[in-house]
Amino acid sequence: MEVQKNSLKAWILAARPKTLTGAAVPVMIGLALAWKDASQYVGDVFNWVPAVLCLLFAFIMQIDANFINDFIDYAKGTDDRETRLGPERACTQGWVSIERMKHAIALTTVLACLVGLPLIWFGGLEMVLVGLLCVVFCFLYTTHLSYLGLGDVLVLVFFGLIPVCITYYIQLHTVTLEVLIASLACGLVIDGLLLVNNFRDRDTDLQAGKNTLVVRIGERAAIWLYLLVGIIACLSGVVFALNGLWWAFGLPFLYLLLHVFTFLKMKRIWKGRELNKCLGETARNIFIYGLLLSVGILL
Repeated sequence: MEVQKNSLKAWILAARPKTLTGAAVPVMIGLALAWKDASQYVGDVFNWVPAVLCLLFAFIMQIDANFINDFIDYAKGTDDRETRLGPERACTQGWVSIERMKHAIALTTVLACLVGLPLIWFGGLEMVLVGLLCVVFCFLYTTHLSYLGLGDVLVLVFFGLIPVCITYYIQLHTVTLEVLIASLACGLVIDGLLLVNNFRDRDTDLQAGKNTLVVRIGERAAIWLYLLVGIIACLSGVVFALNGLWWAFGLPFLYLLLHVFTFLKMKRIWKGRELNKCLGETARNIFIYGLLLSVGILL
């Protein structure tokens, strides 16, 4: 692929727009839950301003994380043009200069903080702590925690618990058991993206000393774990059925069907660059899950 250095196309590729579904889905689910429960109150409780700010913050933080990952993996030598199986990276390919990437990381970090700052008005001073945790762990993930096999835990927290619960909390200043379980289910679904990514890179990660969960538990256990996270996420929707939200319980099983098809494709391919097809399908499946669950909640 021919890309002019530091061009708009280079920056779009560095931002990895396909990963933005993982940022949008938790906020989408949190907003759907808040909209549903806001109808129980007298007056217009749901506020669109913090809703938009939550979505923007999630998008910018995801782009920030992608820039950091691109830069740190290049600096550590983890990304090798010859052995890399995943999508090409901007710094490694020379699409973006190192100095420009440093500036971009600083800019997106500051921009995320500025977008998130007004959420203090809607959610209280505790939003400062939430924002700081997001920024700190955004850096710690690539620099340390992903090498210790803790990436999957961070996905559960920062793509499940925090975005779903905080999005809901900012609207209604409480968190219900239903919201908590929905947030964990969301984290499990999105963790599928990390699992297929690390399943593809298991050999190169082992050589680089990157002890991801896939490396730790082995390839056979990892591929079945990929299937399991989708099943558990859908079954956890029983909390919606118990509250009479049958659409919210039933619709995500359409996602599960697609998830199973992707799992079977992973088993068939097993190794190599072809697994990138499964990565793309998983990103698509995540968005479909979020859409189905959100629609089910609103119905």
